Amino acid sequence: MSVLPPTLREKRRYILARVEPSGLPLDAKDLYYTLYEAVTSLWGDVVTAAMRPAVISSENGFVILRCRRGTEREFAIALSTVNGCNDCTIAIRVFAISGTIESLRERVKTMDISIASRLPPTDRELFFDGKSVELASRNGQKFDVIEKGFKNAHRLFLTREDLEDS
Repeated sequence: MSVLPPTLREKRRYILARVEPSGLPLDAKDLYYTLYEAVTSLWGDVVTAAMRPAVISSENGFVILRCRRGTEREFAIALSTVNGCNDCTIAIRVFAISGTIESLRERVKTMDISIASRLPPTDRELFFDGKSVELASRNGQKFDVIEKGFKNAHRLFLTREDLEDS
């Protein structure tokens, strides 16, 4: 079987999106079914078949998605309607659209570096409502912290004004 020349290949677009809240372990297969259901419910079966949505990778709170060229706008609109996956409430925020996966992976690397440089030192202890909390992630003015406890660990979503300095 011979390889198709570039002029006969299907043109695709790749979408870089962030899953919020970050830190949730999402399976790519479950995310695919959630996205497929969102696209089908919004645009119908015919458009979904023409769009051919797919999940390429899911890592570090980011997902790389694929669709056919010309349908990326409709796919991004459908992504904004996703509100849950596997009994977890999530939101998907589109960051970039590209013709290659490699350019999106480079963008994820630069985002990870910039986020890591803004995090407070790990030896600093954070408190909320008099309880010790551990910083899970930080995105701009929003903080995701995990309340330390013996039996349970509760995830809290805070803003900068909610945190108290020790």
